[in-house]
Amino acid sequence: MAGSAHGHTPAAWTGVTISFIGFCVAGVFMVAANPLGFWAGMVVVLLGGVVGVAMKAAGLGQPKETREQHEARTAAGRAQAAS
Repeated sequence: MAGSAHGHTPAAWTGVTISFIGFCVAGVFMVAANPLGFWAGMVVVLLGGVVGVAMKAAGLGQPKETREQHEARTAAGRAQAAS
């Protein structure tokens, strides 16, 4: 995956950062035995996913692979496997 730059986009970074903050908030309130705060943190986790999808739809995510790119990548993989 490292060769494909998978997820190195503003949409991915923003969505993951917001979700991580929500996860931390939920964890703190879970330890503090505060169910309302826990569920608020879980809402923030889900909000991170929504923000990431919205940013991707706005053009800030990874562009979709065209058929030509897919065929070229597949051919290169086959050639490498044959070597």
